[in-house]
Amino acid sequence: MADGTSAPEIQAAPHNIEAEQALLGALLVNNEVYDRVSSILDASHFYDPLHGRIYEIAADRIRKNALATPVTLKPFFESDPGMAELGGPAYLARLAGAAVTIFNARDYAQTIYDLSLRRDLIRLGGEISAKAAAMSIESEPKDQIEEAEQALYQLGERGRYEGGFKTFLKAISEAVEVANAAYHREGGLAGLSTGLIDMDRKLGGLHPSDLIILAGRPSMGKTALATNIAFNIAKSWRKGVKPDGTEGTVDGGVVGFFSLEMSAEQLATRILAEQAEVSSEKLRRGEMQEDEFRRVVDASRALASIPLYIDDTPALSISAIAARARRLKRKNGLDVLFIDYLQLARAASAKENRVNEVSDITQGLKAIAKELNIPVIALSQLSRQVESREDKRPQLSDLRESGSIEQDADVVMFVYREQYYHERMKPPEDDPKFPEWADKAERVFGKAEAIIGKQRHGPIGTVELAFQGEFTRFSDLAKPERYGGREDFE
Repeated sequence: MADGTSAPEIQAAPHNIEAEQALLGALLVNNEVYDRVSSILDASHFYDPLHGRIYEIAADRIRKNALATPVTLKPFFESDPGMAELGGPAYLARLAGAAVTIFNARDYAQTIYDLSLRRDLIRLGGEISAKAAAMSIESEPKDQIEEAEQALYQLGERGRYEGGFKTFLKAISEAVEVANAAYHREGGLAGLSTGLIDMDRKLGGLHPSDLIILAGRPSMGKTALATNIAFNIAKSWRKGVKPDGTEGTVDGGVVGFFSLEMSAEQLATRILAEQAEVSSEKLRRGEMQEDEFRRVVDASRALASIPLYIDDTPALSISAIAARARRLKRKNGLDVLFIDYLQLARAASAKENRVNEVSDITQGLKAIAKELNIPVIALSQLSRQVESREDKRPQLSDLRESGSIEQDADVVMFVYREQYYHERMKPPEDDPKFPEWADKAERVFGKAEAIIGKQRHGPIGTVELAFQGEFTRFSDLAKPERYGGREDFE
C-alpha cells in the first residue's frame, strides 16, 4: 500500500474439502449413504463446484434406482473442465478408494451443511450491508430490517430436519403426551385456558398450531371478547419446569396482540376499565369519584407486570406480522397471538382481487400458528347480509370472503348479543306490544352468545356468556349448578 503497510489478506470462505471428499467416497462405495444424508444435503451445499456436480449426478442416478459408482459416473465427466484439472475421471476412483468408512457419512454431511450455512450468513451479511449503503427511495430502512429478518429466518429454517414421515409410534407418543398434560392440568384442558369456564369446556382450551377466527358484526363485542381472553391468559402466566424438564410457560401464557384498528392506549383503556370496574367513558373523560380513581390506580399497578405485548402499527403485511411474532417469541416468549382484525392486514404481495388477498392472509396466519406452535386468534368482520335476516345469529356463510377463512380456520366462533338488536326495536311505552318487548328485554339483558360454527377437534354449539357493556367485560354466565344447585346464588 502507499503508506508501506501490507493489504489485509482476504479470508477464505469457511469450507472443508476433506469432508466433502470423504462423503463422496462413501457415497460412491455404498449408495445407501444417500438415504442418510439426503434430508440434509443438496449439491448447493458443497464448496467445491466439482464436488457439487458429482453429488448431483450421483443423487439423480440413485433416485432413479440406478447404480452410482466411479465406473457409471465416468461418462458424465469425460469433458468436465474441473475434473480435467484433477487428472480426469480417475479422480472418482481415487475418491472411492480413499473411503475408510460409511458410518461417519452423516457427520460429514452435517459438517458440509454447517459450513455452507456459514458461507450463506457471510453472503447475506454482505447483501444487507450493500443494500443499506445504497440510498434508494424505494427501499425504506424499516422494510430492509423486515426483509433481513425474513431472509435470516429462512436461512435458519433450512437447518430443521423434523419434516418428513413420522412413525405411528412417534405420532401416538406425542398424542399421549398432550393427553397426559391435559390430565394433570387444572381443568383438564389440552390447550390454553381462555379464563371462561363454559368456553373452555366446549373448545378444550386454545390448541397450539390452531387458527381460530372470532367473527361478529360491529358492536357485538368481538374486540372486547378477544381482549378479555388475552388478559385472562396473560394474568395467569407462570413460568416453571415443564414435564419434559425444560423451563418455560407452565400456566397461562405470554400474549402478543396486533391491534390494527385501535391504538395501544385505547386497548389498554378497555382492559383497565374492565379490571377497575370503571366505565371506559368515565376513564377517558377523567370523570371519576375518588374510590373509582383509587381502583384505577390499583388495577394499573397490578396490570403493569403481566406479559401482554401490543403492536398497534396499522396496515401490517402478513410477512411483517410473522417477522414481529418471531422476534417477540425469541426475545420474550410467545404462547398465543391475537390479530384485530383480519381484513385490516395486507397480503405479502399484491393480488388481483380481495378474495385471493384474504386467502393469502389466512394461509399466512395458519402458517404462523404451525411454525411457532401457538394458537393464533384472528378477528373478522361479517357481511351485512346478517342484518337482512329475521334471525340475526351469524353463520359460516356470513364471513366476508368466507371460502378461504372457513377453509383455513380450525375453529370459527361468532359473537352475538341479542340485546343489541332488541334495544333497537323498542316500541313507544303506550304501544300494546311494549310489555312483551320489556319482558324479553329483561331476559336478554347482559347476555351474549359465542356460537361455535366450526371446530376440527370438537363439537359445534353455543356458549352462553354474561356481558357488562359498561366495562366491556365478558364473563361466565351465573348458573345455579355452579352454586350447589341453589337458586338464590345472586
